[in-house]
Amino acid sequence: MFIDEAAIAVKGGDGGDGMVAWRREKYVPKGGPAGGDGGHGGSVYLVAEPNVNTLVEFRYKKLFAAKSGEAGGTSNKSGRSAADLIVPVPVGTIISRDGSPFADLGEPGKRVLVAKGGRGGLGNQHFATARRQAPHYAEKGEPGEEHALSMELRLLADAGIVGAPNAGKSTLLSVISAAKPKIADYPFTTIEPELGVVRLNEETSFVAVDVPGLIEGAHAGAGLGTRFLRHIQRTRVLLHLLDGMGTPDEVRAERAMIEGELRAAGLIEKPRLLVLSKMDLPQARETYAALRAEWPDLLAISSATGQGVRELLYAAWNVIKETPAPSFEPDETPRIDLTPAEAFHVVRDGDVFVVSGPRVERLAAMTDFDNDEAMGRFERALDKMGVERRLRELGIATGDTVRIGDVEFDYT
Repeated sequence: MFIDEAAIAVKGGDGGDGMVAWRREKYVPKGGPAGGDGGHGGSVYLVAEPNVNTLVEFRYKKLFAAKSGEAGGTSNKSGRSAADLIVPVPVGTIISRDGSPFADLGEPGKRVLVAKGGRGGLGNQHFATARRQAPHYAEKGEPGEEHALSMELRLLADAGIVGAPNAGKSTLLSVISAAKPKIADYPFTTIEPELGVVRLNEETSFVAVDVPGLIEGAHAGAGLGTRFLRHIQRTRVLLHLLDGMGTPDEVRAERAMIEGELRAAGLIEKPRLLVLSKMDLPQARETYAALRAEWPDLLAISSATGQGVRELLYAAWNVIKETPAPSFEPDETPRIDLTPAEAFHVVRDGDVFVVSGPRVERLAAMTDFDNDEAMGRFERALDKMGVERRLRELGIATGDTVRIGDVEFDYT
């Protein structure tokens, strides 16, 4: 089954919690804090794997989560960090995260970080000072990133065979490569793209793709072409196959229709070779004789007899050599740069004051609110960052609710 779209969720592993522990050894009085740090959570990467050619695996598994880091131990022992999760996807997959495209895995082995694992929390050994020599708190592990991903596969092929249904596209692909597409005398025999490797000699080859037949309105959802037009976006040359069994007027109309669909899909500027098929039949020879003066670049082939096929392949190869591979660099994901003076934002929503910002949200997520000492450290950090001053400017009163990330507490 060929699946070229998928939606999944990814989650980086949470960092392990820091440890509250004490050094207790014989003959070592007042050993002090000795809580170890938590291990880092694993990150999630997507990697382009040549041996994967469809997104079918993602129909059944929707969540990919890395493991969390282990908690810190006693005697300053750090917890074990979790391994990264590597998820293979087909070469040519475009990744969108939270609705914005940000990665194109168009080369074998290329990989992208899609969910970063959380940092491990610090143990209480890090919070000892001259004034506070026995801290009874440690950091919680930082939560891993969570994102919704959508994936779109665009096949990697050098030449794309396009045309109306029953123009002979699948037959041509079966003749020039080892591919075995379905061939029959009814429309829409091809219902999914077919790839084939075309070998001109021992040192020269290219990849061709046959896409389902296009009909008028394919770019807007008619027929089967709308889902598969994307698979010729990476090609360097299009082989525009025309059905030689039509009359000259029918072939002209067929060409105009296909070009209209390519134009609507933004593909009309691609290099194209115009090809009339089925030259082993008398009607095709008559049509070719009527059109070759009007279209001097028209090539004629017969997949059944091999007439003109090799000339077509070398013509396609010459275009491929001279045409650079198209680049599909995704748009830059917009980012908000927070200056030190704008390290957080406070918005009042009724009686709830919502504080946002990466640093302050991370601080809240890694604070143990059941620990009075940890709460004191949290409040001092907010005061130092200027959050409390901003809350007072907005009119906060005792008992009002403050929300930072997933944490809510009453202001005192």
